[in-house]
Amino acid sequence: MLSSALTGSALFFAAQRCIRALKTVQAEHAPPQHYTWRRDCSSAVMPRITSHYTIFPRDKDPRWEGVEMERFADEADVVIVGGGPAGLSAAIRLKQLAKEQEKELRVCLVEKASQIGAHTLSGACLEPSALNELFPDWKERGAPLNTPVTEDLFSILTEKYRIPVPMLPGLPMNNHGNYIVRLGHFVHWLGEQAEELGVEIYPGYAAAEVLFHEDGSVKGIATNDVGIAKDGSPKDVFERGMELHAKVTLFGEGCHGHLAKQLYRQFNLRENCEPQTYAIGLKELWVIDEKKCRPGRVEHSVGWPLNRNTYGGSFLYHLNEGEPLVALGFVVGLDYTNPYLSPFREFQRWKHHPFVAKTLEGGNRIAYGARALNEGGYQCLPKVTFPGGMLIGCSPGFMNVPKIKGTHTAMKSGMLAAEAIFPKVTAEDPASETAGLHIPEYEDNLKKSWIWKELYAVRNIRPSFHNYFGLYGGMVYTGVFYWILRGKEPWTLKHAGLDSAQLKPAKECTPIEYPKPDGKLSFDLLSSVALSGTNHEGDQPPHLTLKDDSIPVANNLAIYDGPEQRFCPAGVYEYVPLETGEGMRLQINAQNCVHCKTCDIKDPSQNINWVVPEGSGGPAYNGL
Repeated sequence: MLSSALTGSALFFAAQRCIRALKTVQAEHAPPQHYTWRRDCSSAVMPRITSHYTIFPRDKDPRWEGVEMERFADEADVVIVGGGPAGLSAAIRLKQLAKEQEKELRVCLVEKASQIGAHTLSGACLEPSALNELFPDWKERGAPLNTPVTEDLFSILTEKYRIPVPMLPGLPMNNHGNYIVRLGHFVHWLGEQAEELGVEIYPGYAAAEVLFHEDGSVKGIATNDVGIAKDGSPKDVFERGMELHAKVTLFGEGCHGHLAKQLYRQFNLRENCEPQTYAIGLKELWVIDEKKCRPGRVEHSVGWPLNRNTYGGSFLYHLNEGEPLVALGFVVGLDYTNPYLSPFREFQRWKHHPFVAKTLEGGNRIAYGARALNEGGYQCLPKVTFPGGMLIGCSPGFMNVPKIKGTHTAMKSGMLAAEAIFPKVTAEDPASETAGLHIPEYEDNLKKSWIWKELYAVRNIRPSFHNYFGLYGGMVYTGVFYWILRGKEPWTLKHAGLDSAQLKPAKECTPIEYPKPDGKLSFDLLSSVALSGTNHEGDQPPHLTLKDDSIPVANNLAIYDGPEQRFCPAGVYEYVPLETGEGMRLQINAQNCVHCKTCDIKDPSQNINWVVPEGSGGPAYNGL
């Protein structure tokens, strides 16, 4: 989607696409150029894993001498990074308020996916509370909420059996009144509503850099450069990104956003909260035998194949989308300790449980994807306002973990941000101590909203898992303290700490023997990635950057037996023998990356830094 408004940004982006296409044609007929990366650009040839300019600055690379680096800049009232539920809800609410009060307001939204919704992945069981507030007439507008929940099943699985657990009213996972949705389709619909209201949406342009005023406040963002070769040199088709400046910039990048990481450091936003803790969610979409489909049924399980000390569980949702579809997935907390654990292979093994297999047998898998999700909740919420900007949605971590839901809270956070911003950006003489507007009212409003009450009530459920009995102790805690006291206990439990610090050395752990995939219920990794629609321009620097190329072999492989080979759900990382036949080296298959961010989170050496690839790259989830 691209707004039809003839703004400077719209004309720039449209012209850039045309020029890029022309340059590509010219480059295809030009003689090949060969570059060799040198570590210091002048001494002996050194093979490198990382060639990205964030690690090797271009101003120190003679290959960039004389290259035009000026960027086109444009101004807006509000710039939003990320076209997910939070960013789009913020954009929509801003334009609704502008329309109600007959004010002119320019809102620009950039999204790294090629289309709005293409990188969106979630279960998803949607609680419609925020949607009801944003669009009370959503049914008349044709929102794709086609499957109301009709039945809830919750199970504890052993290797061969299912133990049913009653789903009592008031428990977090009771889904009465919710809808099973294909979240990418819902987000695409939100994008259409935003465009109708006049929001300028620019898909295929990733926000790569935060810009600052001289006083330190956020000035806006710059989109990614394109036309850089894999070795870090400029290609003939090189083009600088564009700068978008605004009075306020909203960062709604989703879980573990790469710009948000910079903002945490720049403004010390995590000073008064615990480190965030995460999980990885893997998902597939299946067409099954029509006789087995029960539209509206929601199934969740815990237990096998995970042990009691590894947090996680599964979902299986029956959709009503005109064909017998089920969405199924597996979530593993990234605070697990055994480096031999593979979330992907645990997922594949789970599908062979008799209770799950009976639904899938005879079916056909049509899509696959993975994404990290925030699990820290209330204890891990950072400060969300700073001069010139705000954090919204899953970026700061508004997910309700026991509910396994974050869309409604993400949407509401975007709406609250919009309502705090609007009177400030439309004031004729906006008062601010900084060049970029600082609007602390957003955080004040959050603390008065139902988001805060909801997250506070469930704050102890996830950390209650950290006890001798693990999963079962956590379930007892939930049953006793949450169901009876509704989160009013006078204490707040703590999480275990950084997920990256939880792995034990490989020598202290038992390797896990996973069965081979049968090609019917379980599958190998690369055939799964093929179903994600993932694609990246091959000749670009790997966007999985290493701060130090020597650490993977010296630390991760030597101590933890290379866990990135197993925690990555896309086969991006693999250790292969050196050409000399002595020793190993890390190979990064960046073209496989599904943008889940798990590597950035779980890497025990914290040496991996995920940055944006060229815009439009990544998965192409069709409503997954």
